[in-house]
Amino acid sequence: MITKRLTSFAFAGLGTLAMALSPAYAADPEYEFTFAHVLIESTPNAQAAEKFKEEVEKNSDGKIKINIRPAAQLGGDVEIIEQTQMNLVQIAIPPTGNLANFDPKMYLFDLPFLITDDESMKRVLDGDVGQELLEGLEEYGLKGMNYWGAGFRNMTNNVRPITEPDDLKNIKMRTLQAPTILATYRAYGANPTAMAFTEVYNGLQQGVVEGQENPLANISTMKFQEVQKYMTQTHHTYHTYAAVMNKDAWDSLTPELQEIVQNAFDVARDYARELTIEDEKQIMEEISDQIEIIQLTDEGREKFIESSQPIYEEFEKVVTPELIQRAQAAAKGE
Repeated sequence: MITKRLTSFAFAGLGTLAMALSPAYAADPEYEFTFAHVLIESTPNAQAAEKFKEEVEKNSDGKIKINIRPAAQLGGDVEIIEQTQMNLVQIAIPPTGNLANFDPKMYLFDLPFLITDDESMKRVLDGDVGQELLEGLEEYGLKGMNYWGAGFRNMTNNVRPITEPDDLKNIKMRTLQAPTILATYRAYGANPTAMAFTEVYNGLQQGVVEGQENPLANISTMKFQEVQKYMTQTHHTYHTYAAVMNKDAWDSLTPELQEIVQNAFDVARDYARELTIEDEKQIMEEISDQIEIIQLTDEGREKFIESSQPIYEEFEKVVTPELIQRAQAAAKGE
């Protein structure tokens, strides 16, 4: 008989007492799921995780209990993905760049300048292309639910202002452990190196790396502006998180509970996107006197797009030309 309690053994039973004391919820939850991520709790997507927990527990009448483990408590994104595959963790929101190490078609979302604004982002991620890639995760033991996101990535560094690809020459850039992103910076002439997100501040401070890329929320919460001189608003890729569940954990739910969980993922996705837009306005005001901010010109942007073509050619074999073309058409609204 398969048990309905699918949480990591290390966290089984956490929160049961609180649930029992609450009249709004069932006395004893039927399911307990661990939701792990690497984000600081004040970031939009970490707050969206709390929103997800609230929605699930409320709408399931306490039948499902969500235990959130934020801020890399259970390891980095790669470790959390592996734990989710093993059902030690049931829910995660890893960057698609890390998921591409398991499903190479996920490289699509890190191709530079594919997604250009929030509307093109929604057309690609929430449309047929995004759904197809979510469905492809099932052979890796994961149920793809939807896509969250932290906004567009920007480049920071300590060497010089970045206005075009040539300015990145020989700069030691930290990136995700994602071949697409590493290849992108090599194409731009930089020296990229993969490093865990939690190690980046010290790496920048000690000069192990000289620059990095991240959306504003991650730059601000990790206080990278304290150890970086320049930030260029390149908006070269949308920092996409794929919300995933362990496939067995998902399959253990009744159809009614599956609907509640899916709806909660969608509410949390929209909440994360709304918070990100609000958050970025405030962040720009807060960090503008701490780091020199450079706006990418149209000419500089075109040079970046031109220098990015070799990355598309390098990865089209694993992503497939057909999928890239469909994503480009969706991004343009065609």
